[in-house]
Amino acid sequence: MVRMHIEWLKAAIDDLILLSEIENNEHITNLIAFHAHQAVEKSLKALLEFKAQEVPKIHKLQTLIDRTELNREDDEELIQLLDSLYIESRYPGDMGLLPHGKPTLEDAREFHAFARDLFEQVCDLLEIDKDALREK
Repeated sequence: MVRMHIEWLKAAIDDLILLSEIENNEHITNLIAFHAHQAVEKSLKALLEFKAQEVPKIHKLQTLIDRTELNREDDEELIQLLDSLYIESRYPGDMGLLPHGKPTLEDAREFHAFARDLFEQVCDLLEIDKDALREK
């Protein structure tokens, strides 16, 4: 039997591995933001799947967080930024831009740290060894 929450977490860890590889590249900070968003989204969907809740076909992080009942109030501004960058990155004219342009390298590193932290929080809640997820 396929345990879908594990599959969601494996997909999230792939994004996190990629983020580790590209997080210092100042030319692709918009892509760093995109993959950070993806890692967070997949982690949240893993939690919903584990709790046998409907996994909606949406990408809005705040809506997903609200459904999981995780307390991430301190991260609301960051979550809103990631949501806006994710949507914009899908349209070539905007390419995942903040109002002042592409995310800075500092922004990108903060997005990556947030994605890693939330992923680890979900793994802890589900009592899953995150290192074992890499063994496919």
